[in-house]
Order: sequence, then C-alpha cells, then structure tokens
Amino acid sequence: MIEVKGLTLTYPSGKGVFDLDFKVEEGILMGYLGPNGAGKTTTIRALLGFMDPDRGSCSIGGLDCTKEAAAIQKTLGYIPGEITFLEDMSGAEFLRFMGEMRGTKDNKRQKQLLEMFELDPKGKIRKFSKGMKQKLAIVTALMHDPKVLILDEPTSGLDPLMQNRFLEVMAEEKAKGKTILMSSHIFEEVEKVCDNVLIIKDGRIVKQADVQTLKDSQRKGFSIRCAEGAELAGQLKSAGFEASLVDRDRIEVIVTGENVDSLIKTCARFKVIAFDARNQSLEDIFMQYYGKEGK
Repeated sequence: MIEVKGLTLTYPSGKGVFDLDFKVEEGILMGYLGPNGAGKTTTIRALLGFMDPDRGSCSIGGLDCTKEAAAIQKTLGYIPGEITFLEDMSGAEFLRFMGEMRGTKDNKRQKQLLEMFELDPKGKIRKFSKGMKQKLAIVTALMHDPKVLILDEPTSGLDPLMQNRFLEVMAEEKAKGKTILMSSHIFEEVEKVCDNVLIIKDGRIVKQADVQTLKDSQRKGFSIRCAEGAELAGQLKSAGFEASLVDRDRIEVIVTGENVDSLIKTCARFKVIAFDARNQSLEDIFMQYYGKEGK
C-alpha cells in the first residue's frame, strides 16, 4: 500500500534521507523510529507530496506521491509532527471545513471520536491547549475513515490516559485492515501496536524487522549476587560472556541467543545469593544503532 524506492531528498545543509527502500503492506501498522533529525518527517513530507525527491519515488495505493498527491489525499489520514491550524476558527468550524473539503457527508465517525477523546470542539482553536489541539488533529485525521494513515508523533501532548486510548483506536483501525505508518520515539507505543519497525539513523534505514523478531533478538541482562563475585566474573568472562564486576559481590552479565543455559550451569558451581533477569526493551535495541548518546 505504501512503497518507497531509492528515495533521496537532500537539504542545503547536506542532511536529508538517502536511498530509502521500504514497503508497508495493506493492513500493517509500521513503526518508524528515530530521534529528531534522523529523517522521519522528511520521509513523511515526501509521502504527502509536500517535497519532491532528488531521486527515487514513493507511492501510496499505486499512486505517485509527487504527481498524484491530490488523489491520494482523498483516502489518507495525516497527523503532522508540527500541527498548524486556522486558529481564528473554532474547533467545530475547522472540522466542518475539513469535512466539506473532503466531501464527507456522514459525521457519525467524527462524533464517536470526539466522545472517545473527550474533546469539546467549541471555542477558538487559538485558546486550545497543546493536548486539545492534538486531539483535534487526531479527530481530523480519522473522521473520514481513510484507508491509509500517516502519523508523525501522534501522541505528542496527550496525557497517559489519552495516549492509551489512541493506541486502542490504532489497534481497532489495524483490525479493520487500515495501513498505518506511525513515526514515534515512544517505544512502549511501538511494542504495543506495531507489526513491523523501521529504524532510521542519519537519513538511512539501519534496521527493518517485525517487532517479534526484534524482541526475539534481545540481549538479556542479568544481575547476579555471589559470595565469590570476582572469581565468578572471571569464569564468566572465560566462558565468553560479557560480564563486569560492579560491586564486590555483584556481577552484571549480558547474554545473547540461547546461552542462558550455559550461564546457569556456570553459576551453579558457585554460591549464588541472588539472580535477577531483565530483558531489553525495544528502546534498548534501538540504542544499539545509536549508541549511548543517541548519535
């Protein structure tokens, strides 16, 4: 449903996106991960037809994003990362304006979304809080029941309750067969609702995988307390484990793959006082590609 081939778009500063290749199949929710400046929003602008690529192409539903942007908009829902409204309008006026522009005749879905996100659209948009504006953007993006959703940091400004409600809505939209590309830096969101993940670094995709594969490839961390801490740490290092003695009787160990059994057998030769496990989150996996400073 969404296809990007060799997409390159460079800014005068030299930053941009380079040789991007990816697909989002129909009915799939793809998470698009990376810190600010990595290239997520640039990719989305190209998909929306807001910027012409230097090289390569992108399409939605078989339509070229540069040449057929107007046709794409009819079946697309979009939440920008930086939301700008016609702030002299009231929220209700803005929703009516968007509905008329799209030719939407049934407001049933709009009313459902307003109730779901507890948004009263009366009053001037310029007086809305950040959270209210984000809710208005969500309602605007979803109210015409689009086939494709492109969402740039969609939960920005929402409180935890509304963040969870949004994720529930995304799960429902995915169950209906919608195709969704969701840019985010909130890893809990991605783990909860995404099928696949793209990780972008410095304008290039460095990892593409389904969420379960990423979880299965997790490096597992263990904290072990042992009376003979230094001796056990030495044995673990000799056995090929990434182990460090952080206190006289406490060792931190990183295990990859199926080596947990070997770790336990090595530890069984010593007097272990405590053995605690911690799986990597998706954020830990992400940081493998960015380093501790997010670079």
